[in-house]
Amino acid sequence: MSVSAARRAQGRSYRGERTLTALVGVLAVLAGAGALVVGMGWLGQFRGHRPVLDPIAVDWLSGHALYARIGAVVLGVLLLVLGLRWFFRSLRPERRPDLRLDETVGAELTVTGGALAGAVQTDAESLEGVTRARVRSVGTVAEPAVRITLWLAEGTEVRQVWEELDSFVLTRARNSLGVETLPTAVRIELDTAGSARVR
Repeated sequence: MSVSAARRAQGRSYRGERTLTALVGVLAVLAGAGALVVGMGWLGQFRGHRPVLDPIAVDWLSGHALYARIGAVVLGVLLLVLGLRWFFRSLRPERRPDLRLDETVGAELTVTGGALAGAVQTDAESLEGVTRARVRSVGTVAEPAVRITLWLAEGTEVRQVWEELDSFVLTRARNSLGVETLPTAVRIELDTAGSARVR
């Protein structure tokens, strides 16, 4: 089982979004610290009293107005494209890969992600003490994984449910699919809406 498959089972990765957000935050902090240092006069009183828009820079922009406008437009379009890409990537639904058991031409055998999730969910809901279950097929075609959420009735023995889930549900899923490993993340919650009590 690879580390990437295990991480996909645990939850959707937002590493790219977090990295970009952290980078923007660091740049903003550095810019603010630089402005504070200059404004406090730590780099000299003359620099601290100069306007934010440096007259030399303003004169240069006035003398090269066409290039400045082209650069501003290009930068604006680039930021717009990157922002839209980031936005739509964040909203993109998580993949539910199908599992290809046999790719022989004319005898292809594919188990859909929905069928895999449905079969595991049915088996999980048959366990004693489990009031309901939600299963999601995640990962990739090459490295499928499963994410399971179980709601238990009050008084249920969690260890027993865990052992049955591993020995019955997941083992049956692996045997049916003919795979040695099926990375799985399990989340267990107490079903407060149910009135059934397991003793």
